[in-house]
Amino acid sequence: MSEKEVKKNHIVIFDSTLRDAEQSPGASLNISEKVEIAHQLAKLNVDVIEAGFPVSSPVQFQAVQRIAREVEGPIIAGLARTVKKDIDSAAEALQNAKRWRIHTFTSTSKVHMEHMLRMSSDKVLAKAVEAVEYARSLTPDVEFSCQDATRTEQAFLREMVQAAIEAGATTINIPDTVGYGIPHDYAMMIADLVENVPGAKNIIISTHCHNDLGLATANSIAAVHAGARQIECTINGLGERAGNASLEECVMALSVRKDILKLETQIETAEIYRTSRMVARLMGIDVQPNKAIVGANAFAHESGIHVDGLLKNRETYEIMTPESVGVTKTKLVLGRHSGRHGFKVRCEELGFEMTEEILTEAYEKFLVLADKKKEVFDEDLIALLSDETEELKETFKLDYMQVSSGTATLPSATVRVLQGELILQQAAWGDGPVDAAFNAINAAINMQPKLEKYTISAVTAGKEAMGQAVVRIKEGGRIFVGHGVSTDIIEASTKAYINALNHMMAHSLESK
Repeated sequence: MSEKEVKKNHIVIFDSTLRDAEQSPGASLNISEKVEIAHQLAKLNVDVIEAGFPVSSPVQFQAVQRIAREVEGPIIAGLARTVKKDIDSAAEALQNAKRWRIHTFTSTSKVHMEHMLRMSSDKVLAKAVEAVEYARSLTPDVEFSCQDATRTEQAFLREMVQAAIEAGATTINIPDTVGYGIPHDYAMMIADLVENVPGAKNIIISTHCHNDLGLATANSIAAVHAGARQIECTINGLGERAGNASLEECVMALSVRKDILKLETQIETAEIYRTSRMVARLMGIDVQPNKAIVGANAFAHESGIHVDGLLKNRETYEIMTPESVGVTKTKLVLGRHSGRHGFKVRCEELGFEMTEEILTEAYEKFLVLADKKKEVFDEDLIALLSDETEELKETFKLDYMQVSSGTATLPSATVRVLQGELILQQAAWGDGPVDAAFNAINAAINMQPKLEKYTISAVTAGKEAMGQAVVRIKEGGRIFVGHGVSTDIIEASTKAYINALNHMMAHSLESK
């Protein structure tokens, strides 16, 4: 196959987890978490990482700047409106990346132009051309998006796309911003642009689909079948309202149905599951059990007919293997006698980079866990190591906790929290042991953030399973997510609450 044919059949995967997915209600990432996810997206081998919207806040700018400086491999993109200060901010944040892209956008539908922009179509087009030309003067890689394209008159959409191409855009995005599209119609829209707009065959047409009707993945696949060569998507399908096209669904659809689509990506599919779990953990948004590709039930079978078929031949009911997306079929079980070397090797196999300092601390925690559990599974290690390798300045540290609860006892808790050299200790009551512990912490640190959400789940099956707690708190209009793991669910919950508070304090320091 020639180089031209390879390029023709290659689908660019543009990941917007750090920009569009972070706009999901309740999702909030600090700078270090964004950088951690960006490094994992590089391991996943996405083509483009949309790192954020630099002009929108100092934290967004700093996050894009760090990702541009530290993450190698993918093109790093920053979002900008068709406004000079946005484009300047994006260029400044991205300038240290080896390869970078300015992604500028404006609305093109009548409803958006009339009610949001309050501008005529001629004025919108003129501003778009001016923005693309200016962005192109700063970088050779410029993407232009026609927001709400699926509700835009096709004649005006053609005019806008042609003008943007002539102004220097190298990628043109045709977003289904409100999830209005139907696969057949959306494919026809893309095909019309590819065939009838001068210069369209010399640039990349992109698709960015939202999931309001549950058709984001279907629309994306229909679009590339019709000639689009970039899919904008997010891990776990996260995003505004009902979310975006799911990266894992789009990639595996192209992989499994290569017989019809004859298109390829460069994604390292074995990294999909780990990336999914990392994003779910850091954003505090669980993956639904029946989620395609990465849900807990995606490769689970219970029906007698299904199980019988699988035992005879896995292809009877599985169109892809769990291993192809990074779900390990065979679990390696570790115990107290496994040894430091075996522990290190398994951690590295799970994708964790183990410095001597991290290894020493993690192994000590592993030994404590192994004393409590006879068998330590991969899921236990992932939960333990995710906490251990988190890059977060600890303002508060839980030093001691005692909880009392019973059917005839008012739940109470006493905690001792360390804040540097300062020792903070308080007791409190609550509706239950977890509530009492949270109240005692609040009293100790003299803060009262609002508890938005609290969940606890078992990492593995069995009565000895570790509990994994996720706490979401709100302070100053922002959401902060904390995580904690322990075989004791009260301890896991308290650690998660402290972790959320530390995220809150880290954000306060970053914003100064």
